[in-house]
Amino acid sequence: MSEAEVNFAPARTASPLGDAVLECVWTGLFAILFTGLVSGIWSGLLLANLKLTPAIPWAIAPMALSLWLGWSLLGGPGGLPGVRAKRAAYLRAGALPAPTMLWAVAAGASGIAALSGLWIVLHALIKTPTNPLAQVSQYPPLTVVLALAMASISGGVSEEAGFRGYFQGALEKHGLGWVAVAVTALVMAPIHAETQGFVWPNIVFYLLVDGMLGALAYLTKSIRPGIVVHALGLFVFFTLIWRQDASRPMFAAGGDHAWFWIHVAQTIVFAGLSAAAFARLARGFKKGGGATGEAPAQADS
Repeated sequence: MSEAEVNFAPARTASPLGDAVLECVWTGLFAILFTGLVSGIWSGLLLANLKLTPAIPWAIAPMALSLWLGWSLLGGPGGLPGVRAKRAAYLRAGALPAPTMLWAVAAGASGIAALSGLWIVLHALIKTPTNPLAQVSQYPPLTVVLALAMASISGGVSEEAGFRGYFQGALEKHGLGWVAVAVTALVMAPIHAETQGFVWPNIVFYLLVDGMLGALAYLTKSIRPGIVVHALGLFVFFTLIWRQDASRPMFAAGGDHAWFWIHVAQTIVFAGLSAAAFARLARGFKKGGGATGEAPAQADS
């Protein structure tokens, strides 16, 4: 191209607002598609495993490989070298100092304990459809435990990477701050409702869950603690909470209410512990550069 052609080439009209909106829209759509793809792969593998050889949990290996490939393409060593740094910035899976990671996991784990109690309390007060979990008593215990563990890990990794990494990260990048946490939770609400049902106790519960996980990502600028907490929460609910929903008595039915008040106390105590840990993270965040006081390292590029 000649110098004249360069000088007279039409300049691209920049639109910062338009670019910001476009980035937020595509990252949101990407998060929905990515989590749906991961869920579909795991569902297909698990159904095939349970139908063909339920005594041998072979679906775990190909699912683990699929997660590793997805992680590599989203922000790890996979894909084109020229965009690795950009992908890592979107994924924001940087390592955190050990104290920050411990505080974040403590905040999230306490939150899971509080939310477990809240789920039981809400569903003892308001009659709602039970969670549609598959009947697993007919399968070998080892297969069931490993399948639930992989379901928890894959759900935690995909949702944190897609929603709290790419989507919420894009919203934060364009100055939305805490609004980014709220928007991400609202976008995820219909996805949860698809399996849990559009009843207000479930909606309130999941808005609180997603708000908590979003706060972890916002205050630490990393999805690592959220992955740990998310996977732990799913495993706890798969094994201890949802399977018991159908047999729990309603509060209005009368009888012994001791366990109801124990769960009320559980909700209050662990909510307080979680709030204290989040306050510790927030104090570090105010010092600048996230909860660590410095910019967290990005994933290897």
